[in-house]
Amino acid sequence: MTAKLDSFDLRILRILSRDGRISWRDLADTIGLSLTPTMRRVRRLEEEGYILGYAALLDERRLAGRIEALISISLDRQSDAARITFERSICEMQEVTDCFQTTGDHDYLLRVVVTDLDHYQIMLSALSRIPMLSRINSSFVLKTVLRRASPLSCGEDGYTPEVDRSGRPSAPIDPT
Repeated sequence: MTAKLDSFDLRILRILSRDGRISWRDLADTIGLSLTPTMRRVRRLEEEGYILGYAALLDERRLAGRIEALISISLDRQSDAARITFERSICEMQEVTDCFQTTGDHDYLLRVVVTDLDHYQIMLSALSRIPMLSRINSSFVLKTVLRRASPLSCGEDGYTPEVDRSGRPSAPIDPT
């Protein structure tokens, strides 16, 4: 059984989502606990699945390409077979960094990173060969305004309220 998250747990998660390389000592000092209880809490958060792993944030454009696009996909039928076929095919495409099943006008939203327009055209050709696609719409990203590892990445600056044990904001939200 998983325990409820308290304010120390939430602070640990927020800090680790910003800096997964922080030392145990610095983490303990920052949250106001001694080293052993801090380590116990992090291990419990890992065991209970709140922390899935640790990763470096990479500059995708520098590594993989200079062009980022968002692609909306509509399937021609809403069957398990169509979804499974599409999802398996997408997982094989290295250019696809994120794939979301959505509601609304489209069935999926993809985020892709490619080196140039020729690479984009090759990727689009491969995408269009996936069976049961009825529509593909692309939008190119001009600028990334914000990218967070987690909604917990913000908070202490007033944009995300601290929450109490019930998950409700512990203080009123200031809209300014």
